[in-house]
Amino acid sequence: MTLQLELDHVYVDIDGTRIIEDVSFSLESGDIGCLLGPSGCGKTTLLRAIGGFQQPSSGELRIAGKRVADSNSQVSPEQRRVGMVFQDLALFPHMTVRKNVAFGIAGQSRQVIKARVDELLDLVGMNRYADSYPHQLSGGQQQRVALIRAMAPRPPVLLLDEPFSSQDTERRVQLAHEVREILKRDGITAVLVTHDQYEAFALADHIGVVSKGQLRQWDDAYCLYHTPADRFVADFIGEGVFLCGNTLEDNIIQTELGTIHGELNAQVPSGTLIELLVRPDDIIHDDSSPNKATVIARDFRGADHLYTLRMPGNTRLLCLAPSHHNHHVGEQFGIRLQLDHLVIFDREEA
Repeated sequence: MTLQLELDHVYVDIDGTRIIEDVSFSLESGDIGCLLGPSGCGKTTLLRAIGGFQQPSSGELRIAGKRVADSNSQVSPEQRRVGMVFQDLALFPHMTVRKNVAFGIAGQSRQVIKARVDELLDLVGMNRYADSYPHQLSGGQQQRVALIRAMAPRPPVLLLDEPFSSQDTERRVQLAHEVREILKRDGITAVLVTHDQYEAFALADHIGVVSKGQLRQWDDAYCLYHTPADRFVADFIGEGVFLCGNTLEDNIIQTELGTIHGELNAQVPSGTLIELLVRPDDIIHDDSSPNKATVIARDFRGADHLYTLRMPGNTRLLCLAPSHHNHHVGEQFGIRLQLDHLVIFDREEA
């Protein structure tokens, strides 16, 4: 596979303030990447740099092997031919669906335009709405039209700037799955910007967690969740808490929940005070366990309950248990740790 998008040690300064610091990543042709992080972290600035709307102060951007930006030169957005899908979708209200989709490929022959528009309408199952106007469509249908309009010119890279932000959480994930299937079927290389990790998990092959202008980790969803590169990623991805402990010899950790054996993610000397990352699915409801915790809150999620628990030593934990394990606030039940990945951090970093 060939590299379709490359960012090489990119820095971006705006009005003398550093917004992006030393970001490098790449996407192969047909890959979908995501820039994930909280509001104000710099992810939209990175997207603007890729699109040609913000010039890097240092470093280099390449699209399809060609340099499009560095500190001395900048290829304009229209010359990059990068596609964009915005938060507000920006469909033309006075144009039909067919004309909206055809807008980006005007100037080609009528036959070529019709063939491409028909292909894309068929791809997203919107043929019957070809002559409808945007206000006659549902939100999800408008989303598909905006997407295929951006795809119509076959851009080398498609950028999606929080395109599902107006939808509720469940609908965002559903749309992300649909968009992923469409992009994959058309072989489009894309970059999504979002603050929603579940949206990122549903859509992207590679996810970059951004914090304060820095790319903290570029990885797949599994590795971000189970082997976070630093404390910020561990805290931002998934739901988890940090359990205090100290290391003993031979990869053994002593905690309030007992002695834990396993391969550590870092080499630390015996006797080091650490914090162990514990996810809700690492805490198993086990009435036979001598470790008892008190329910201080619970969140019903249909198939599961997410329990917030307090240990006798005041340690707070989260436990994901099947919903038929129905416990009320104030009750106690037994728990045990079942950890496959021992991710630790120095306690001093807390």
